[in-house]
Amino acid sequence: MSASDQPADQDDASRINQEASSSSNTDNETSNPDNKEDEMKRAAARKLIERYFYQLTDGCGNPGCKNKYCASSGQLKPLTPDEAAAQAIQLFSQEALLCERHPNKIARTHNNKMLSSDSDSENSVNRNKSDVQMPTNDVILGDNPSFLKINTTNSTTFLTEQLLYDIIDECESSECYLSLIRKLGEVFSSIENLSRSFQQTQSLESNFETSKDKISGLKKEEVRSLEGEKDKDEDSSAETSENSILPVDLPAVRRAYSALFKLKTSIFEHSLVNALVTLAGNLQMELPTRKERGNQDDVVNVLLIVFEIPALGSGDFLETALPAICRASEWLPVEVQAKLARIWSGPGRSSLRNILENLQQLVTLRVIVTQFHRDFYVQDENVITSATKLMKILFYANMLAGVLESPDLRNEELSVSMDDSYLAIKLNKTAPPIDPLAIELGVHVLDCRKPYLPFSEFYNEPLSDGVEMDRDFANYKSEMGKFCFMHYPFILTPATKMMGLYFDNRIRMYSERRISILQSVTGQPSNPYLRLKVRRDHIIDDALVELEMISMENPNDLKKQLVVEFEGEQGIDEGGVSKEFFQLVIEEIFNPDYAMFTNQSEAGTVWFNPTSFESDAQFTLIGIVLGLAIYNNVILAVNFPMVLYRKLLGKRGSFEDLQDWNPTLYNSLKQLLEYNEPDVEEVFMQTFRISYQDVFGSIINYDLKEHGDEVSVTQENKYEFVDLYADFLLNKSVEKQFRAFYKGFQMVVDESPLELLFRPEEIEVLICGSKNFDFDELESSTEYDGGYTNESQIIKDFWATVHALSLEDKRKLLQFTTGSDRVPIGGLSRLKLVIAKNGPDSDRLPTAHTCFNVLLLPEYSSKEKLKDRLIKAISYSKGFGML
Repeated sequence: MSASDQPADQDDASRINQEASSSSNTDNETSNPDNKEDEMKRAAARKLIERYFYQLTDGCGNPGCKNKYCASSGQLKPLTPDEAAAQAIQLFSQEALLCERHPNKIARTHNNKMLSSDSDSENSVNRNKSDVQMPTNDVILGDNPSFLKINTTNSTTFLTEQLLYDIIDECESSECYLSLIRKLGEVFSSIENLSRSFQQTQSLESNFETSKDKISGLKKEEVRSLEGEKDKDEDSSAETSENSILPVDLPAVRRAYSALFKLKTSIFEHSLVNALVTLAGNLQMELPTRKERGNQDDVVNVLLIVFEIPALGSGDFLETALPAICRASEWLPVEVQAKLARIWSGPGRSSLRNILENLQQLVTLRVIVTQFHRDFYVQDENVITSATKLMKILFYANMLAGVLESPDLRNEELSVSMDDSYLAIKLNKTAPPIDPLAIELGVHVLDCRKPYLPFSEFYNEPLSDGVEMDRDFANYKSEMGKFCFMHYPFILTPATKMMGLYFDNRIRMYSERRISILQSVTGQPSNPYLRLKVRRDHIIDDALVELEMISMENPNDLKKQLVVEFEGEQGIDEGGVSKEFFQLVIEEIFNPDYAMFTNQSEAGTVWFNPTSFESDAQFTLIGIVLGLAIYNNVILAVNFPMVLYRKLLGKRGSFEDLQDWNPTLYNSLKQLLEYNEPDVEEVFMQTFRISYQDVFGSIINYDLKEHGDEVSVTQENKYEFVDLYADFLLNKSVEKQFRAFYKGFQMVVDESPLELLFRPEEIEVLICGSKNFDFDELESSTEYDGGYTNESQIIKDFWATVHALSLEDKRKLLQFTTGSDRVPIGGLSRLKLVIAKNGPDSDRLPTAHTCFNVLLLPEYSSKEKLKDRLIKAISYSKGFGML
């Protein structure tokens, strides 16, 4: 061969071995290489031998190659993988010519091109089974430097990124895609084949240059020794290689899919879908029989590769393949679920949204196309339920990929450390079940400060609208292990979850009512309702006395339906009187004259007064009122910061909670944390002693640690200072007040699934209502009675007038018609307002039945008169005019 015919990097092996010979003496004189250096040299030799192997089996891709040791030259007879492995070692020891590899390879000879006939295609596929590349991880070097084994077992039954590129290039050049179809079917239908595909390995080409330097200390005698002993311990080595499964290289998978889906999907879609259905069947048969805590890496790899398919949420993939995979995934052990969650929260986080959207589309499609009836509910559709279970893994991965706080902030000791033994027993007995996956991952939803994707993206509105919550609640209470969405609350909208809470509360009310009836039959005094009789001008005192007596004598009476009676006033409480009672109590409780709470003017919220002189009973009353409001489905006009709802669910306040508690203080402390100069003591002049004001404006000092006034805040202790400061403001300073408040709250809701269903931000909406005043929703959901329709002129004038009102007047209208100026969870469409005709034109003002959300509207003669009467009615209605 002439010099001009040789590749640019010819005789790499010769040059490397010459360098090794010239440098070996120097190396020996200076120092003996350690085990790590020997390992690096053996790795370099392995890479070079692999290049010879590829050259013998795949060729370099140059159709004009004249290297007799290259498959592309046409001079080399076809070799089996074992023959190619043995010859690769010989070529390395002989310093044989090594060709430069071409990135876009073609068939190694012109005779190897795929033909359109069946026989030629079959031969081509058979050749591919012996000629495809050997994975880089199949060349194994043991701890003994004289040991080398090349394992080529099943080298053709998996896919790599480069191999898929090669098959696509070959198919495009021959315009026949049979080999691609067969390869996809062969790999994607088998758990073993797919699990060994796209494994994480270093690219041979990218590491070849560095291998030249690392191999310099390896002698030819060592190589020959390796060659001579390559069959030593063959059985044990083969077993190790076959049983080891490396993690999936997700970037490589995505690049491979990107190249595949540049082709027309009609070419391979049917084959790939059928392969995935077969794969799902194999998983469904194998997973239930596997040993617990065994090696499940193959299943993890399979699911990671499958869920990266770009078209999984469309076409036949959505209708056939994805449902089958979801059904098979029902059998995943908790350990596999946890491993998937960790991978999807780390290197796989970029795929989270795409996987979630695919599963959401599947659930939505099934909800829409499936005919449900009294004997077949949404909870019985196994594709929907299995997709929901898979979504739970994504839900936890989404939290792990976000911003997490320390689990130490969970206030688990709160219930058992309270003085009230009755309450401690109740809390311990009714603790919500803990998800096994949460235990395996060591994470709780309360630990997540900011998820990777908003939690709202997990809501599925078609499912939430279609699920029968009475049936779901029955499954939740059942001991037969039936599926219920209440155990997967992340997929339900808050409005739907509220219905689950509503059923729980109502059933408990009816239970208490039945007990009361039975007691009355036996002659015992009983009352089926929680009846409160209060005076308007002494509402706090009266409510406090009655509720305190009930909580001491029989706390279970708090679980009865609330009925309120104002002394000296007529009326039956069908809900409207209770709403007014809660409104008046809240106004009085948060009155600055009581000094039970302080106003955070900047944030527009209220917080416990750490120096309040009120008794614990007063704060317990507020907790009971808050619990009764949830229990009786009443929205309150309270403005607590989010940290309160986190504390109610068992999470202590932390630094990040200061952001909506006191934004100015939060920003000041954040500046301290972000200041990295060494003069922090001179700039901030802060010690571990802090000051705050009591209700009388007096300054109170508090040491965050012993002798705090003598300890300056430095770069080393500034994080400790911030944590102690936040802990004092949000926890320690109000511990007495909050414990009393929490005690009252738990007296009402301790047995409800509140903690199971709702996150802190959802509880805020549950108590305070939504902030979205969409009166278009209210108009579209309003019903008409007494001869009115949405086409009546008076109705058109009414809505035109309402839409033109200010936000404050719209709040007054809600207060007038429903008894509350708050928007219920789920929006104004949940109000179900009724506008009824109240006679012909007259000078009377509109009236309302707040218990039933009914507005009685005379048929006024003009729009101007309607506006005048409506404004007067909503502005002067407080205390009268509402029934």
